[in-house]
Amino acid sequence: MSLWSRARVGSMWGAGVAPAALVAAVSVVLLGACGKGGNAPAAPPAAPPPPEVGVVTVAPAEVGLFTELPGRTEASRVAQVRARAAGILLQRSFREGSDVKAGQVLFQIDSAPYRATLASAQASLARAEANLVAAKAQATRYQPLAEAQAISQQELVSAVALQKQAEADVAAGKAAVQTAQINLGFATVTAPISGRIGRALVTEGALVGQGEATPLALVQQVDPMFVNISQPVGDVLRLRAAIADGRLKSAGGPASAAVRLVLEDGSTYPQPGKLLFSDLSVDPGSGQIVLRAEVPNPKGMLLPGMYVRARLELATVGGGMLVPQQALQRSSQGDSVMVVGADGKVAPRQVKVGAGKDGQWVVTDGLKPGEQVMVDGFQKLRGPSPVKPVPWSPPGARPASAPASSPGTAVATAATAASAASR
Repeated sequence: MSLWSRARVGSMWGAGVAPAALVAAVSVVLLGACGKGGNAPAAPPAAPPPPEVGVVTVAPAEVGLFTELPGRTEASRVAQVRARAAGILLQRSFREGSDVKAGQVLFQIDSAPYRATLASAQASLARAEANLVAAKAQATRYQPLAEAQAISQQELVSAVALQKQAEADVAAGKAAVQTAQINLGFATVTAPISGRIGRALVTEGALVGQGEATPLALVQQVDPMFVNISQPVGDVLRLRAAIADGRLKSAGGPASAAVRLVLEDGSTYPQPGKLLFSDLSVDPGSGQIVLRAEVPNPKGMLLPGMYVRARLELATVGGGMLVPQQALQRSSQGDSVMVVGADGKVAPRQVKVGAGKDGQWVVTDGLKPGEQVMVDGFQKLRGPSPVKPVPWSPPGARPASAPASSPGTAVATAATAASAASR
């Protein structure tokens, strides 16, 4: 202790300071001197915890292989309304763009000439029927006379011939009446099928059906709707070879293949359809096979001629594994994923990928059941340092509840808080 310190203590003793207070003051001075003059080594910094990365654990499952193919919608039934009777168009009886029923009146052509022709045919038929009555009565009267040899046999033959001729005139008259009725019916143009009618191709006052069947309108049945889908023949051959080798299983016949449509705006059409058939011939110009699907269209959302993309299941793979699309890395060397090992270290793995399904890729080779595939946290990787895998949840999914704190964690947290308060 320096002279100043001894003098200070003496002065404090002389001033009547209590011995306990004096001892405390001396202890503080000595501890301060020791702290300033000591060279104790500093504690090393604690190592940072391993970064957390999101992973999914893969497992084999029966996965359907879907494909998206371009297609065009087409009305299931199309009928052209034409004028089969010549004349002036008098009336249009429908609203353009509306739904019509089979047999509904659409146009009215001037029917006056056809009514006159029918009346003339009916009059000719009546005259022929009257002649038939007279001829039949004469032949009946000549029959007993000829048997009694009151008249010659030639007269009986002539009477029977006249009766046959009168019967033929009646048959011709009936045919003429029927023809006149048909032509009169053509003057009233009706819808051949039920569906949606387009715009009228002619207006009132136009001369139609003169020398040819003039088109008047078009009726299309849009419920259900057909979808003509184009598939490259190379894809068909590869799919058949994979099924023959046992690598894939057939998804079933055309009747069991479901079809989903993706519209031009990216939305999915709510009504599922079914695949009807596959064409037997290949288009020599495009090298594609045409498939036809049938899709319900009760609200008329689909229109003929629309471009759509059809999603249909072609086959199933027994040992397929689904991984999120963001977990796959594509390069010129092929497709790969990052696999987290049992030691927490991440390593790339080459894989074979099939078609996509609901935002996931179907991995057909390269992964083993139970392995953890890294989905996010790639920016946290620092060389060969280990990581901490945590279950990955899709964006928007409800996060799992946080686990309860262990007693050791609570003690460590309390010690840290106390240390911070003392500082």
